Amino acid sequence: MITWIQRYFQSHFKAIFAVLLAVIIVSFVFTIGAAPGIGDGSRRGLSDRPFFKYNLALEKDQERLMGDAGLSANLRVGAFGGLDSAQIQNYAFQRAAALHLADLWHIPAATAAEIETQIKTLRMFSDPTGQFDAKAYQTFRDNLKANARGVTEADIARIVSDDVRAEKVNNLLAGPGYVLPADIKNQLSRADTSWTVATATVSYADFKPEIKPTDAELTQFFEQAGGRYDIPPRIVVSYLDFSVTQYIAAVTVGDAEVRAFYDANPARFPKPADAKGPPAALAATDANADFNAVRAQVEMSLKVERARNLAAKAAADFAHDLYVAKATTPAAIENFIASRKVAPKAIAPFARDEAPAELGRSPEAATEAFRLGKDRLVSDAVAVPTGAVILLWKDLQPTRKPLFSEIRERVAADFAENEKRKRFVELGRSAKSQLEARLKAGDAFDKAAAAVAAATGLKFETKSLSAFTLRDRPQDLDFTVIGSLERLEKGQVSDLSVNADTGVFVYAADKKLPDLSEANPRYAETRTQLASFTGRLGASAYISELVEQELKKSEPKS
Repeated sequence: MITWIQRYFQSHFKAIFAVLLAVIIVSFVFTIGAAPGIGDGSRRGLSDRPFFKYNLALEKDQERLMGDAGLSANLRVGAFGGLDSAQIQNYAFQRAAALHLADLWHIPAATAAEIETQIKTLRMFSDPTGQFDAKAYQTFRDNLKANARGVTEADIARIVSDDVRAEKVNNLLAGPGYVLPADIKNQLSRADTSWTVATATVSYADFKPEIKPTDAELTQFFEQAGGRYDIPPRIVVSYLDFSVTQYIAAVTVGDAEVRAFYDANPARFPKPADAKGPPAALAATDANADFNAVRAQVEMSLKVERARNLAAKAAADFAHDLYVAKATTPAAIENFIASRKVAPKAIAPFARDEAPAELGRSPEAATEAFRLGKDRLVSDAVAVPTGAVILLWKDLQPTRKPLFSEIRERVAADFAENEKRKRFVELGRSAKSQLEARLKAGDAFDKAAAAVAAATGLKFETKSLSAFTLRDRPQDLDFTVIGSLERLEKGQVSDLSVNADTGVFVYAADKKLPDLSEANPRYAETRTQLASFTGRLGASAYISELVEQELKKSEPKS
């Protein structure tokens, strides 16, 4: 269901996702706006899609739903870096469901004290150590006041207040949580066991066995590869180009607009390093010095931005007119396009992950192209780096298995890499057996590794680590080592763990389990943490189910 609504949004309301992608933090200032595109003015007659207090068929409701969730997530994580549009959308749905329950349960609006407490927990206003940074928060407030067209303090207060109410709902749903004593002991053992280990690292890149496959071996490898070498489906489309260059001549900007654009985006226009500004004494009093040095660049950037908006609007209007004209057959579409005196441009067939240069290498454009087919011959307007395009479906070339002769070199390279890794792992098994034998004989680990290196031809780099626990592990501890510890007892050597460019043996020189009784202060702390986690997991599952049920109520009949 979530996947369906995601496709629905992306197909019909790209402006919503443009809003999310356009939310950028510059000096703690948010600017949220919908890019030109097809909204509720371009898809008239859509059925209502009630979702709690929203109507998902209305662009304004989607903007409110997604915009509030985007801002909430941004405050919590500091930036959108770790969240894609699908994650933001899922968060928006769950947040709306939680607020719906808050209304049903008559949970009041957050108090000023609760809002203040919540703000102090937001990562947006935290210093590198995770503590609340009052200076950062004040800078944020000052920039909000200076940005008249952006998010206001009232918006922030409303979002934070809603987040407080949503958290109260989640806390009620989570309850006290439930955890078994065995789970507590397992977690304590995992986190507080004291390890003293040594490692032996060997370079995979330095391992260079001689591999000379025959044609018969390569042919067999190719035939047993299944679909590994299949050439993926390729879409055949043409496109209507609404380029920025077609509209930039129609853009005029005044001096005040150029200066306002510069003032709103100073970081985009640094003063040229070789610019000869006024003397230092004069520069201190000339507030326009930096602006004058980059004025031409600012003016062109503003014109390009407005031309891009014009191109996007023209493409959206064209797509809307084509929809209204009910041109649903290739002939009708061709006649409509010809009547507008527009000539489609051809593109060589391309795969889903090979967006062509004509579309600015845009993954979004390639994805949109693959949504086309016999039942959908024309795309909506699609934003590309050069402006906007409308895609016209022609054909879909199915998956094809190439001849061995077409890709012989690639097969040979893959065979060699596969054989190299196989031999490396086999040599690792032999080396492990030799290491264990020498350790049992009483050798120190570094001495045993040196002897095994001489016998196998491998080059080991050994390292001993002081005692540590996973709760307080060294910052530079390799995750390969961490992954090996769960399978080791005192005196054991791990299998060779192979990653991209190295192989690692881990030797557990010592292992000391923590106190697993309830007398250990960590026991109660761990029980509380696990109970909170399981409770939150249950609350999240309930909210997700509520979202699914609400979406299903208005799901279009297929």
